[in-house]
Amino acid sequence: MSGGYLHDALARVAASDRLLVALDFDGTLAPLEDDPMSARALPEAAAAVAALAELADTPVAFVSGRSLHDLREIAEHGDDSPVYLAGSHGAEFWVPGEGQVATGGDAAADALRDVLREELTSRLADLDGVWVEPKTYGFGIHTRVASAADAATARDAADRLVAERAPHWRRRTGHNIVEYSFRHEGKDSAIAALRERLGATAVLFAGDDVTDEDALASLGDADLGIRVGDGQTAASVRVGSIQELADALSALARMRASSRQ
Repeated sequence: MSGGYLHDALARVAASDRLLVALDFDGTLAPLEDDPMSARALPEAAAAVAALAELADTPVAFVSGRSLHDLREIAEHGDDSPVYLAGSHGAEFWVPGEGQVATGGDAAADALRDVLREELTSRLADLDGVWVEPKTYGFGIHTRVASAADAATARDAADRLVAERAPHWRRRTGHNIVEYSFRHEGKDSAIAALRERLGATAVLFAGDDVTDEDALASLGDADLGIRVGDGQTAASVRVGSIQELADALSALARMRASSRQ
């Protein structure tokens, strides 16, 4: 992607009346880690987010597949943060000044989640490098440090169990993870909900994985989608790394500040 094209795309959305900057976290702002809970935003990315969040009419949100609790931990997100959160692919929200948005519970679904998660954890216990991550509405199977054979065995076991016991659950794949959830929201619905809540006239969304493509494909002509790294994408702009995205967000903050003067 040429620097000139990226500059022009950023300048276009920088001139929007009310710009929502929505960002995936893992692989977009933070490097992927063998221990997922050790992920932290690149300092330059965190600085760019902070600069954008200080600007008028420029709400910032993290939109992640992480459960809200885990997203808050890795994002070092305090109760006084100005950053909106959409966790669990848009099934959970946190609003500045209000906190977590209440959602209706489903005791039966929660119980099935716990049973399946415990059973799968037991079945996969002998596979080196495979980890079952508890999630609010399901679980994820991490295979980043597993052998290819063990990763395939883990995925197959999880697929069979969910197909047999919870065929209505949604399955997603990502970087060395497969996720299962009894909630079907996606990052596209998260962006739609945030756009409506915040009255955004344009949205910039950046992501690096298959699970971000729902959101990228949902963007309109006034918006800007950025894909970080390789892979097929609906985004109109691609950057090669987290550092390049951090640089782009910093440039956007400068443009946006100038346009608001």
